[in-house]
Amino acid sequence: MSRSKNSKRSNGWLIITEKHNTAKRIASILFEDVRKENKYGVNYYCSPSNSAYVVGLKGHVVKLDFPKEYSDWKKVPLRELLRAEIVKEVKEKGIVRLLRELAKKVSRVTVATDYDREGELIGVEALEMVKSVNPDVRVDRAKYSAITPADIKRAFENTVSVNLNLAKSAEARQKIDLIWGAALTRLISVSSGRLGKNFLSVGRVQSPTLRLIVEREREIENFKPKPYWEIYAEFCNGSCFTAKHVKRFEDRSEAEKAFSSIGDIGVVRSFTRKEKIESKPTPFNTTEFLREASRFMSPSKAMSLAESLYMEGYISYPRTDNTVYPSTLNLSSIVSMFVNSEFDREARIVLTGKMKPSKGKKKSEDHPPIHPTAVADRKKLGKDEWIIYELVVRRFLATLADEAVWDWRKVEIDCNGQIFRATGKTLIKAGWRSIYVYSKAEEVELPLLKVGQTLAIKEKRLEEKETKPPARYGTGNLIKIMEKLGLGTKSTRHEILSKLYNRKYIYGNPLRPTQTAFAVIDALKKSAETITLPDMTAKLEEEMYAIAEGKKREEEVVSKSINILDGILSKIDLEELSKDLKTGVKLDKVVGKCPDCGKELVIKKSKNGRFIGCSGYPDCKFTLPLPKKGTVYVTSKVCEKHGINKIKIRTKKGYWDLGCPYCNYLEWKNRSEGKNEGKGKIKQSAAKTSQ
Repeated sequence: MSRSKNSKRSNGWLIITEKHNTAKRIASILFEDVRKENKYGVNYYCSPSNSAYVVGLKGHVVKLDFPKEYSDWKKVPLRELLRAEIVKEVKEKGIVRLLRELAKKVSRVTVATDYDREGELIGVEALEMVKSVNPDVRVDRAKYSAITPADIKRAFENTVSVNLNLAKSAEARQKIDLIWGAALTRLISVSSGRLGKNFLSVGRVQSPTLRLIVEREREIENFKPKPYWEIYAEFCNGSCFTAKHVKRFEDRSEAEKAFSSIGDIGVVRSFTRKEKIESKPTPFNTTEFLREASRFMSPSKAMSLAESLYMEGYISYPRTDNTVYPSTLNLSSIVSMFVNSEFDREARIVLTGKMKPSKGKKKSEDHPPIHPTAVADRKKLGKDEWIIYELVVRRFLATLADEAVWDWRKVEIDCNGQIFRATGKTLIKAGWRSIYVYSKAEEVELPLLKVGQTLAIKEKRLEEKETKPPARYGTGNLIKIMEKLGLGTKSTRHEILSKLYNRKYIYGNPLRPTQTAFAVIDALKKSAETITLPDMTAKLEEEMYAIAEGKKREEEVVSKSINILDGILSKIDLEELSKDLKTGVKLDKVVGKCPDCGKELVIKKSKNGRFIGCSGYPDCKFTLPLPKKGTVYVTSKVCEKHGINKIKIRTKKGYWDLGCPYCNYLEWKNRSEGKNEGKGKIKQSAAKTSQ
């Protein structure tokens, strides 16, 4: 290491990390005489004996924006926005002031931000502040995938150069997302009349993702179930089992004819038995991690917790595409540290096996797959932190365990020419399944049988069923599909979903679109369909990778994306777009027909809060109350009694069904009248809200 706990130099050394917690941990690993200081409201760490300073940023210290004269959404022509010169503004003034002051005291700067596109740009931005006052400072880069003493010391002993192409790739993304996001968001918001806090956002990744959700919902709404019939029989010979007819019947008479010809016995036509090996799961990359973590919480929350565990030194860097462990990773050493821990049993299972790691299809050199780097104490972690930590540990150990082995049995039975089949499976060697408890092993009993054996039919049944619509996307599945289509990156996909929730485009999990989502996607498909397709976005992602590899220039890619957007905007009929959006967006506030006058009931606001009121006011004063807190979602389910759409409320604790607001009000009213029996009727206006 060029500077260890015992080394001394007269020249100063500045280490720049991405976050304060990382700075604190790295300082404690590299230096013995660490002292916490504070200046300009910023905490940082120094080692007097080494003349070293460690500063943690808060992510980006600067931000890209348009000049102030472009801030009026209504007055600035959209296509003029595309050619505006983007400016850099200091975002963290205290940190920048501290960096510039410390820069005068040092001869060396080490960038130690997270090693990916975004992290490299964050480091380069801070470096620009340092070089503005000390242009001749020596610069190097520390690359690490885990914040453990061994990894940090190794990184600082083997520093590399800052990757400017990687930073330029991230900056290109920032510029493209700013231009596309600003232009399209202004277009949709101004056209729909939704400005201020309730503006409608649109983006080059956000819109194709939202289209996937909307089109799946349309498939479900338009789905027409078709009837079909299946025949089942229970066969016995000592023990009993159920088999299903090989054919699914779409004609009832044909099914009934087959059913009546079955008889009372069946003859085993074929029976096979073999051992089947079930492959273990592959190592966690970001997409697979978020997909699995979505069993327990939202992807954005899971990523936040994973980042916290990474900074605390418990797991490796959670933003990676890699699904192949590098040869430099000492797998047996990591497994061994869990002996005598809460995962002692699981660790010993791995250590007594072949310990041959599974491999995924993606291999990259930036970071290894997500894996544990230290043993954590359940009592020292929060409940949700432990859930994520345990998931990472169990996945890692499962990728090194032996495969699971099943005893598979398959039988084919002839009943007067009607053929039935059944399969059975029994787990005979648990292997990785005894570790990765999130995947349940479902066993199906099937006795050993012989060809020619006669079986008695204990029971037979003809069941009528209906085809089912496609399932809605869950957050985990959607992230996987986004990866396949090239929408976003490993670092941004969960953030895109959070934006869709926050902008009230979607709710629930599985995901359901709101009427506003339908309105925006339908209007864009009609006026500018390219914005809603993944092809263009995926192509731009490829070009940003080309910048990182030094094959394309940042200016070239940004200019090309602006030209694409300019072409899209030039073809939009603004009047038609505005009409479609205003009509569609209004539907999110309509909850049904007024029982008094038949006009629309809509969600309204007053100084006392929000309520449901008749659009025929002041002629009709019918109202219904709404909860004061939480986000209101009008669902597609309609109350059979009142013809009013049922409502869901989203709070910090999750979703709860309010149901039909009229039924809800009447129930409350009946309870209140029961409590006040003998004290006079409660005034009907108690449930009314001033319009």
